[in-house]
Amino acid sequence: MGFFSFIVLLAIAYLLWRISDQMPDVLFRLSEIQRDIAELRRNAEPAGDDSAD
Repeated sequence: MGFFSFIVLLAIAYLLWRISDQMPDVLFRLSEIQRDIAELRRNAEPAGDDSAD
């Protein structure tokens, strides 16, 4: 059972390492998606609509 626990611990450590390795790229892509959505929302608003009360 100790060997199995060691293998599971190694698998978890590997997965965490892979996730942390990809994190900067994921965050960059999320920020790009956020920027694109904000731009789409700005373009979808009517040009002279200041009465958003």
